[in-house]
Amino acid sequence: MSLRNPLTPLTTVVLGAGLVLAAVAPALADTSHTTAPASARPAAVTTAQGDPRNVTQRVADFYGAYIDAVWDGEDPASAADAKALRNFYLSASARKKIAAWERKNHADGVLFAQNTPVKWKAAYSGSGMGHATTRVTLTWSDGKHPETTSIDVQSDLTSRKITDLKQVR
Repeated sequence: MSLRNPLTPLTTVVLGAGLVLAAVAPALADTSHTTAPASARPAAVTTAQGDPRNVTQRVADFYGAYIDAVWDGEDPASAADAKALRNFYLSASARKKIAAWERKNHADGVLFAQNTPVKWKAAYSGSGMGHATTRVTLTWSDGKHPETTSIDVQSDLTSRKITDLKQVR
């Protein structure tokens, strides 16, 4: 009785190439030798999702896009983008209140600061009387003990517009 290899020569070559690629791919993907800052590298696994009906999600979307626009301040379109975001997400009364705060404090009235945070997060913190409140936490530095500030952002449940921002002290 003779034993035959059930694999064709082409199948053997393809399987061999796959094994070589599997062994080499991790070495090719190793980025530990690069000099790019950690913040420039994408996270290993990143997911995002949203729901335009959820006011907390809308606040998170606003702060994410707004911080991106302000962060890219050297881009000629960034100031226009930040203004457009304010016009879309904020009520007229909130924009008026922010403008007054900015004239008085010479800082950004959405972030309550003169600089731009490196991270942000938004969490639902309550609702009542037709409004929901979202606590936005801004992180200003990296490291073991990063500096953070918080802002309570009030949104109208009907229009989903941001109607008020208050620094948490």
